[in-house]
Amino acid sequence: MNPFRSLGADRVLALTERELGRRADSVCHPLTSYINRVFDVPMADGDAVVVKFFRPGRWSVEALEEEQDFVFALEAEDVPVVAPICNREGFSLFEDQGIWFCIMPRKRGRPFEDPDPATWRELGRTLARMHIVGDDLIPEERLVWSPETATLTHLDFILDHSQNAPADLIDDYADLVEELVDSLSPLFEDRDYTRIHGDMHVANLMKRPDEDGIFLIDFDDMVYGPPVQDLWMLLPDTVPNSRPELEHLLYGYRQIRDFAENDLDLVEPLRAMRFVHFTAWCALQQADGGPNRLAAHFGTEAWWRGELSALQDQRARIRETLRI
Repeated sequence: MNPFRSLGADRVLALTERELGRRADSVCHPLTSYINRVFDVPMADGDAVVVKFFRPGRWSVEALEEEQDFVFALEAEDVPVVAPICNREGFSLFEDQGIWFCIMPRKRGRPFEDPDPATWRELGRTLARMHIVGDDLIPEERLVWSPETATLTHLDFILDHSQNAPADLIDDYADLVEELVDSLSPLFEDRDYTRIHGDMHVANLMKRPDEDGIFLIDFDDMVYGPPVQDLWMLLPDTVPNSRPELEHLLYGYRQIRDFAENDLDLVEPLRAMRFVHFTAWCALQQADGGPNRLAAHFGTEAWWRGELSALQDQRARIRETLRI
């Protein structure tokens, strides 16, 4: 039996007690996670922790260490994050049966919804502070978020795990992605790069008005890339249709860190990269044999036609926006 898929309450509780040297309660609760296995574990002393088991094969242990090093560095600079808990030996990354996991304090908060201008500015300052810490080190085991590296890596994975897909659609999809990589790669040259969150959408923000304000969670997709990647996914619409929100976000950001106006030219190319990233994610789910809760019909002819059409529409948007 797959030890990752067969993770049960007894094992999760035992591993939590093993690393923390504290007694857990008699129950734990699985939390929603599309990639990893995550559990809410109440402790016998009334405290509670979250235990996160990383999907085997997705990241090397060195890459997981780079993620944690970034979070610890952010915590040291008072950037609001949820850092892992260290055990009595000072380790924060643990292993059992070939599966790596970490334990974090449970923090409650409200979803980041309907922000007012002041909250957008606060978020901009928080992201700028995160990127300043990100400037201190170039990760060696994480993707470089550019078309030539990240998107081609994702395309290779898609092609290697789409043997049952209609051949003509896959060929058309690969040709389109390679065309986008060729045309977009020059746009990413000579840009400001730093360690970024990589998956900065509203679900990875929590709001605690009475305590820490906004805090950032889930650095699983940390990469080395352009800072604008951590901004555009938070906008409610395209850049032209999100001007008020973007102005407040950038006002706060620029109070802390420089932001080049022409980096906004990367938003639509980054959106195209996100499309391919999502397809690779779906292919990973299928390869693992697990349920695909975000794309239940992945791999069907209709799905591939829809994905190809969406990417073609995005190419047209890029051409219209950037005149390339």
